[in-house]
Amino acid sequence: MKVAVKKVVNCLTSLTMLSLAALYWTLASLCGGTRVFPGFAQLMSLCPGLTGAYLRRGFYQWILTRCEKDVFISFGTVFSHPGVTMGEAVYIGVGCMIGDVELQKDVLIGSHVSVINGSRQHGIERLDLPVREQPGEFPRVVIGEDTWIGDRAIVMADVGRHCVVGAGAVVTRPLNDYEIAVGNPARVIGTRKTADDTEDDATEESVSQREKLLDPSTQA
Repeated sequence: MKVAVKKVVNCLTSLTMLSLAALYWTLASLCGGTRVFPGFAQLMSLCPGLTGAYLRRGFYQWILTRCEKDVFISFGTVFSHPGVTMGEAVYIGVGCMIGDVELQKDVLIGSHVSVINGSRQHGIERLDLPVREQPGEFPRVVIGEDTWIGDRAIVMADVGRHCVVGAGAVVTRPLNDYEIAVGNPARVIGTRKTADDTEDDATEESVSQREKLLDPSTQA
């Protein structure tokens, strides 16, 4: 019953947000999506409570590249780019700033987290030009499946699957799968991977290699 009610509510909020999405598409076609999107994202961030979470999801399902039906986007969270993709069961806490990123399924992001596109968004080499006028780099950031980002962390690089990033950490370099990182700059202090997990991965890799050897299509 509860699942059925959620489906009905999701459908109703999605239809409710269709008119606002249509306004966005109209303005984006006239002025450009990069100019129009931030204003709509800021507006949607202000809707409070559980109602706001449903309305945000309904709107972003129309606008973002991918927004699954069971994501949860909390009050005050702002997206800076419509190219964001969010997989199943993604949770984003209060007051987050999310750039052009990919959030894979089951990603858990705490409150007041910033996920930005790299640490070189402004050039600083030239002194004859203001920093704001110097070109930068904006790599797309990917946060892997089942990764937890703690409150007030800043993420500037890819984070692998099943990782944990501690509260207040500043991630400036990519993290591999299963790593636990804390601090500023973030440093790896452990792994979530057990000895059994390592053995399972080795077995899967061995089976995969054997299948390739037995597959006639892979033979020269």
